[in-house]
Amino acid sequence: MKTIDASKTYLVTGAAGFIGYHLSKRLIEAGAKVIGFDNMNDYYPVALKEERLRLLGIAIEEAKASGKNASFTFVKGDLKNKDDVDNVFNEYKPDIVMNLAAQAGVRYSIDNPGSYIESNLIGFFNILEACRHSYDNTADGYKGVEHLVYASSSSVYGGNTKVPFSTEDKVDEPVSLYAATKKSNELMAHAYSKLYGIPATGLRFFTVYGPLGRPDMALFKFTDKIMAGKPIQIYNNGDMKRDFTYIDDIVTGIINILPNAPKDNGKGARYKVYNIGNNHPEPLMDMVTFLEQALGITANKEFLPMQAGDVYQTYADVTELERDFGFKPATPLKDGIESFVRWYKEYYKA
Repeated sequence: MKTIDASKTYLVTGAAGFIGYHLSKRLIEAGAKVIGFDNMNDYYPVALKEERLRLLGIAIEEAKASGKNASFTFVKGDLKNKDDVDNVFNEYKPDIVMNLAAQAGVRYSIDNPGSYIESNLIGFFNILEACRHSYDNTADGYKGVEHLVYASSSSVYGGNTKVPFSTEDKVDEPVSLYAATKKSNELMAHAYSKLYGIPATGLRFFTVYGPLGRPDMALFKFTDKIMAGKPIQIYNNGDMKRDFTYIDDIVTGIINILPNAPKDNGKGARYKVYNIGNNHPEPLMDMVTFLEQALGITANKEFLPMQAGDVYQTYADVTELERDFGFKPATPLKDGIESFVRWYKEYYKA
């Protein structure tokens, strides 16, 4: 199995985002050349995205001080703008592309569907086209994109009741537009792999959390409200389970996959999809309890019915991930929440 090759150029879209930041940092620590691409939108406070970029600057200084030839170049651009995407491919000629840029959030997609079409469908189409045409623009030893890895989501499983969720399961009944766009990305990537030979791997992430996380996720929102003395809203009366996956485990999974493009699947496509989840669904109320313990505060709780777009349980079958890479996520939820709370208190000086 190949490991990260520091001589390659890695394009990370959504580099100022939660997973994009942590992945870029890990690549920098490995001595790689990283091109970060992000539109810095205000879906959540831009200050947090700017903080991630600041920390990447520190990571570069530390890598160089340790003798590594790492670099990080940030390009502000938008996936839905074809010229922005084409320009970054033409200028930097990425060998490996990690597409993490997307409009995230299940609930936001109910009221703002247009942004998901623009970012997750049109934007991903622009990435696929740029990968396709990278093979037409080879020069100076550049061979075009060697591997496209892209973020899918556990949301594609919709209301599936069979657990754990397997990549072999039928996923034709999404319960949110967000989920539908992510399944569409998988179909589009398969078509481009089949037609144009683009090696493509989709990663179905399961409830990612950790330091510098997304403020729209439950753990972050609950922490904000508990610290402010406000009640937290708990849906389906607390009767839900999530396969919470710590950010370091997610990034380790990606780092294993990036240098290892899939082989032909026997049908003329170099295409693969993996689950990356903790393989251990936790009751939502256990998450709340661990958070209360880490904060040293008991939350005021408001119990509500299930919200539109939500699902009862997520549970990742990671057999293929473990088989192909000898790795599966395993950070205990309690430990991960304690790490998040330490960061939160330091960042907000709480």
